[in-house]
Amino acid sequence: MPSPPNTAPSISEETATELSHSIYGLTGTAKRLPGEIDLNFKVSTKEEAFLLKISRPNADLDYIDFQSQMMAWVNTKSPSITSPHLLKSLSGSEHEIYNSDAGPCRVRLLNWIEGRVWSEVNPKRDELRASLGGIAGNLTKALQGFEHPLATRSFDWDLAQADWTLHKTHLFSGRQLEILRWFQQRFQEIQPVYKGLRKSVIHNDANDNNIVVSRDLLKPDALALIDYGDAVCSQTINDLAVALSYAIMDCPNPVSAALPVIQGYHSAFPLLEDELELLYVLVGMRLVISVTKSAINKIKEPENTYLQVSEKPAWDLLEKWVELDERFVHYAFRSACSFPPHPGYPFFMEWSKNQQHNITALFPSVKTSELYTVDMSVNGSFLGHEQEYTNHDLSAFKIAQLQKKHPNAIIGGGYLEYRPFYNTPAYHRKGNNGDEWRTCHLGTDYWLPAHTPIHAVLNGVVHSLHDNGQHRDYGPTLILKHQIGKDLSFYTLYGHLSTASMELFKKGDRVKAGDLIGYIGDVHENGNWVPHLHIQLLLDLLENEVNFPGVAFPSEKEIWKSICPDVGSLFNECFQKKNDTSPTELIAYRQQHLGKSLSLSYDQPLNIVRGQGAYLIDEKARKFLDTVNNVAHVGHEHPSIVKAGQEQMGILNTNTRYLHPSINEFADELLSTFPDELSVVHFVNSGSEANELALRMASTYTGQKDFIALEIGYHGNTNAVIDVSSYKFDSKGGKGKPPHTHIVPLPDQYRGIHADEPNKYAAYVSQEIEKVKSEGRNIAGFICESIVSCGGQIVLPDDYLKTAYESTRAAGGVCIADEVQVGCGRVGEHFWGFELQGVVPDIVTIGKPIGNGHPLGAVICTRKVADAFANGMEYFNTFGGNPVSCRIGTEVLRVVKKEKLQQHGLNIGNFLKSELKALKEQFPIIGDVRGHGLFLGIEITTSDKLPLPHHTKYLIERMKTMGILMSSDGPDHNVLKIKPPMVFSRENAKTLVAGLADVLDEDYMKAY
Repeated sequence: MPSPPNTAPSISEETATELSHSIYGLTGTAKRLPGEIDLNFKVSTKEEAFLLKISRPNADLDYIDFQSQMMAWVNTKSPSITSPHLLKSLSGSEHEIYNSDAGPCRVRLLNWIEGRVWSEVNPKRDELRASLGGIAGNLTKALQGFEHPLATRSFDWDLAQADWTLHKTHLFSGRQLEILRWFQQRFQEIQPVYKGLRKSVIHNDANDNNIVVSRDLLKPDALALIDYGDAVCSQTINDLAVALSYAIMDCPNPVSAALPVIQGYHSAFPLLEDELELLYVLVGMRLVISVTKSAINKIKEPENTYLQVSEKPAWDLLEKWVELDERFVHYAFRSACSFPPHPGYPFFMEWSKNQQHNITALFPSVKTSELYTVDMSVNGSFLGHEQEYTNHDLSAFKIAQLQKKHPNAIIGGGYLEYRPFYNTPAYHRKGNNGDEWRTCHLGTDYWLPAHTPIHAVLNGVVHSLHDNGQHRDYGPTLILKHQIGKDLSFYTLYGHLSTASMELFKKGDRVKAGDLIGYIGDVHENGNWVPHLHIQLLLDLLENEVNFPGVAFPSEKEIWKSICPDVGSLFNECFQKKNDTSPTELIAYRQQHLGKSLSLSYDQPLNIVRGQGAYLIDEKARKFLDTVNNVAHVGHEHPSIVKAGQEQMGILNTNTRYLHPSINEFADELLSTFPDELSVVHFVNSGSEANELALRMASTYTGQKDFIALEIGYHGNTNAVIDVSSYKFDSKGGKGKPPHTHIVPLPDQYRGIHADEPNKYAAYVSQEIEKVKSEGRNIAGFICESIVSCGGQIVLPDDYLKTAYESTRAAGGVCIADEVQVGCGRVGEHFWGFELQGVVPDIVTIGKPIGNGHPLGAVICTRKVADAFANGMEYFNTFGGNPVSCRIGTEVLRVVKKEKLQQHGLNIGNFLKSELKALKEQFPIIGDVRGHGLFLGIEITTSDKLPLPHHTKYLIERMKTMGILMSSDGPDHNVLKIKPPMVFSRENAKTLVAGLADVLDEDYMKAY
């Protein structure tokens, strides 16, 4: 078929509306849609919608017939497929003639498939890509057996005819030309196999605007492929290549994005192994066609922006695609189809069953075949704290001690182990769902003394012998090549060798089983690691001829496992494999044996096994930025806090009936942060216990039991504090307000009852006091968080506490400031939250942050309250004030001062708050941003301030998939709370804001 004329008819939306009425009897309006060949219009009537297609002048009738018959075939053969079909005109014809200004045009009307086009969908998750693969595969299946003369036409968009691009390379230069020529060359090289692949009529155009997606914003599915205008008879696999070239655009990791598409396609239309082997090149060549077409169209129709719409993303993808290892991509594609990723893996594993060598063949000088497995996984205890496993001298000592304990064993292990210490930029990449690190160890380590001789277990040839020089990782590395008959070759890699090993062989030398092949290097030779040997089996070197990766991304574990089998498969003695409990098993046990009221975060709970600064780390060593864990006040597992607790725990931990300096030191350090009026400390184990004791002290001091508390306030989980926690007794399972509790409105300055006049809130305290007095009683006290946490990060109005305290004290009551959430420098401007209000409470309670995760709390009060409480009844707390807790609490306070975390919290908090307010201007769904320091709240509402809890939950879940942990608060669960460890950095804040911006821009967050 000849190419369509360059001149397109000038047809307005008004003309299209008139044509739809005169030809098809439709009463509606037409709206222009994008299109390369035909002019397309959506015609909407009151009842339904249609697609009006107007061809360019003198369009080939056979070409139109080709599309018509193909649609009819699909609808007849596979009626379950959602597919376009032609509707007849008033005269009974499937197409009519319209004489436009450019000449006679063919007019057709098709049913409208309701939904969105792919280009309008955000985000495009793996589930959506899998459904795209499914509908594409089903359409390919439906078209089997369809034939038409036009299917074999000459057509530039047919991948099989892509050689025409060779004559257009003059349109490009530099790196772009290099990329095009590389794929063109590979395309020529695969022709002998490619020409023999199965063929059929394929859709051939699953581009952004031809994929219809459901309008479900939470779980969208691909519904249909439309526009059969590019259909052609070609290699069947080309259809998947076309779909992939569009589906994986704009993805940081295009291979990962391709896998669900392939999986979905294969489930509908099974792919063949020889097709998968060429798919990488075919995707590249489809992109070559696309960018070449764009370059041509810029010249031919510069005003038609639709023709260049995918040029930049196509080039971006091409630049990423060409950098990939073709064979690894092939193995990844095989894994998506449930084939063994490496084709030779099953054969190798069967062969290895007859290759059970003794470990002494590898280390003849060691004289033992006993193995002891050391666990260096992220959730193992051997490595210890980050400061331990990054201290190579300490690691060497620990290995040596372990060897002394097991003198007759070779210590080692590590195959497919997730390790925490691969955290430098060299192991990092940007994934489709946040940051990823290579943490899955692909080899086996043998921890033996430096200079231990290593001998060959198998015959082989020296493939490479390489010293990594100044920038060592493995140190000197030897790779031997081995041949299994004519069927398979593989390699063994020996890393962390000595420099002397470099003198034993040169490339190409033959090695016999039993030959000396090297020595274990010392710390100066092997990359500053504790002396050990790393052995890795390789069924394919890929493009790593010298230095092969020793760790893989967890998401690619099964692919790499097939490329790098377990070296233990060659030996009689194997290191034990650790059987970690899966998250599913952990959840099942909790549900059966733990209280059902014990909740889990997120729809798919995380298995967190390690903490580090501002991060929590899961069992695969993935790091999650923690924006909510104020318990780890100075950072998860802060080395100084860990050290203080470990040191004291190894010396003494007992109760306070004995003298010990630690309790005095802690009290002195703590009291130095308070006004002089607050001079007495009682130590407890938690914030709940602190508030329980504070209420008891207030009742003892006043002789009363009535308390005033805030609406939606929360003060802990003991009986007494639940009685003053509206957040608990007014929620599900609560029994309502008890008689001695009196609740005042939440002083919400954004959505509260006095949002416009916040100075009115404090008057409710005096009103409640008068009510109590009118019943012949008086109040014991008023309890209030300095910033209301569970109420939604509510910042108190100016002078709120000052007025409330004055009213309380005038009635003889005690003022209690709950600092469990906001204390210890978190608010930035002051060390304690109550100082924001310019008041001094009678009692202050603290918990959570003061122990950095250790169970610790305290009650600080005035001398008058303390003396009144000392009425003869002893107050004894078995664990409160024990030496371990006191050492930890003291160290927390000292770290806050030493690392200037209060000022840091102010600086980072101000920066973050400013960035969040900028987001608020960009995304109106953010109703309010509030807070102080690193205690901030983001309220998600409509423009009318109606809460949006479902959107808030969606945002939290999406942020989690991106590696950022968030949570919500507030009576309507629509306030994102930000209260991270105080070591939260400026870069952490930028990461958080960038993640929020991405999710806020998603379809569901925009539809409210």
